[in-house]
Amino acid sequence: MSLDSTSVRRSTQRSAQRSTWTPLTGAAHSIAVEVLLDGPLPRSELARRLDLSAGSLTRLSKPLLDSGLLVETRGVCDPASGRLTRPLDVDDANDAFVGVKLTADAAHAVLTTLRADVVAAREVPLTDRSPGHVTRTVAALVGELDALDPRPVRAVGVGLGGKVGADGVVDSARYLGWEDVPFGGPLEDLLGVPVVVDNDVLSLTRAEQWFGSARRCGHFAVVVVGMGIGYGLVVHDRVVDRPDSGVGLLGHHPLDPHGPLCPDGHVGCAEAVLSTAAVTTRAGLALRRAVTVEEVLDLAERGEPLARRVVDDAARALGTLLAAVGNFTMPERIVVSGENARLAEVGRAALDAGMRAGRNPLADALPVDVQLTGFAEWARGAAVTAIRTFVLGSRR
Repeated sequence: MSLDSTSVRRSTQRSAQRSTWTPLTGAAHSIAVEVLLDGPLPRSELARRLDLSAGSLTRLSKPLLDSGLLVETRGVCDPASGRLTRPLDVDDANDAFVGVKLTADAAHAVLTTLRADVVAAREVPLTDRSPGHVTRTVAALVGELDALDPRPVRAVGVGLGGKVGADGVVDSARYLGWEDVPFGGPLEDLLGVPVVVDNDVLSLTRAEQWFGSARRCGHFAVVVVGMGIGYGLVVHDRVVDRPDSGVGLLGHHPLDPHGPLCPDGHVGCAEAVLSTAAVTTRAGLALRRAVTVEEVLDLAERGEPLARRVVDDAARALGTLLAAVGNFTMPERIVVSGENARLAEVGRAALDAGMRAGRNPLADALPVDVQLTGFAEWARGAAVTAIRTFVLGSRR
């Protein structure tokens, strides 16, 4: 895809017309989040949830209404007071957001509403991983998606596997071969709209927290199984976003003291046992031909004994890893996602056995939600990060 300067210029011009929301803090932030997640909501319900007086709620919500972030909906009867009221809701009609997920060989992008509903999706191959080419490719994708919807793009989020600084500099991205690459700034200059660059697993965790299976869960973990092993954690309703969040710490958790080596030389760690390369290498040796993970899983489901052994061994190791996550962080639930999340379904009996072996029998049951998501969902997570950063004022 070549950079369409006309579409990028149109996007920049339209961005100047977007609403001017000020990032929110304190009670105003809480009001906006409650309405975003559960609106429309009567004022009496908002006041009850946030322990605010009617006067305080009116005072705090007025700037949100004046800015256009919130709107009053059609009048209904308030069940608490019996009076006619106009519930508050977010305005989805004026602004759009773009989320982009970068892999080693493709850029996946979605256009979303303020509530992260996907309006359109696009993907293009990355024939060149140089920062300049990737920047132009992402800009062209944003311009293409912007042209599909009358709402101007307000902000762009980009998620990638690696460690990202707060200033949009990619400190390290193994799959792209990047080290200390300024990315967010040049992309923002090209587009003329705010850009946030984030670790992709953290962005996925933010989407799960607000709009996914862990919605309204204040303490949960996300374990991603794919080309690598990723980990996200929410504690007290806040995403744990530390400088080391993007370095793949969970991927080197030891699982098998006699297992294979990972690329960093660790014996039997999660990446050496559970990653795409680990599963396909072991299955390929057993079946004596090259295979994909999906093929191995399909064969295991059909009862092919060698594939079944590979899948069960990997699923049992995944159960051991989930047990460790549960033991260390004591979450209410764990969400398993990523390209290889189907391991947890096809090998569910082995996964459960691995979890039982690693948990105290007196411990509470640990729910595991398996999310078979594609790259569009990862891109949606990047859009959620943009919404949280530039509209609500905090990624967490």
